[in-house]
Amino acid sequence: PPAGDQPQAIAELSSQRPGKSTLLGVTGSGKTYTIANVIAQQKKPVLILSPNKTLAAQLYEEFSLFFPENKVGYFVSYYDYYQPESYLPAQDLYIPKETRINSEIERLRIEATASIINRPDTIIIASVSCIYSLKNLSFKLSVGQNISRSALLHQLIAIQYERNDIEKDAGSFQVYGPVVEVQLPYQREVLAIELEGSTIVRLTWNDKQNHQVRQNILSRPKKKRSKHLPVSKKNWKPIYQL
Repeated sequence: PPAGDQPQAIAELSSQRPGKSTLLGVTGSGKTYTIANVIAQQKKPVLILSPNKTLAAQLYEEFSLFFPENKVGYFVSYYDYYQPESYLPAQDLYIPKETRINSEIERLRIEATASIINRPDTIIIASVSCIYSLKNLSFKLSVGQNISRSALLHQLIAIQYERNDIEKDAGSFQVYGPVVEVQLPYQREVLAIELEGSTIVRLTWNDKQNHQVRQNILSRPKKKRSKHLPVSKKNWKPIYQL
């Protein structure tokens, strides 16, 4: 539990709404823990901006421990190596841009972006990479929604998914009669969209290996999403946003 000056700091920071507040303290005084308690009281999605990737990784680990039932996301630059394009006039030499992308960090970025849309208990740890705008490559799906199969496939292609009925790679989708399976880049499970005519009748998370249903999106998960950021029943809707 909070100790020393922490309870007073938590109370004062929690009451300073709206407006800006600054928490000062020496190294090792528990500032991160204090802020975690403020977040727990606010019950809102949170963006924590870190000045560099090293500190962002440390904060991601700490907040994952502080909030084990929340969705703690990680959004930093996915470049392991980046050399901008350049020109050497003395040699009349153009050097093209050269990059190397970390696929796991790219997956975590996509997961963080999806979580802030789909979950109200999300805490995103980010670097300055998050200040740049993202394209709106998403659309909502809900049980009972009227959409034809062809329109659904066109929307998936419009947000850069590719149809591949052989290789089930991340970012692809497959069509099996009235069922469309989407391989989201950030999920271990497959999103199955079942149509009846031009109506979505079921949305489920399926196991990638045996296609067994892991979770029906209509039903409430067995675990509460967060003991810190509770979600009322009125917030639970049969909707998922790709």
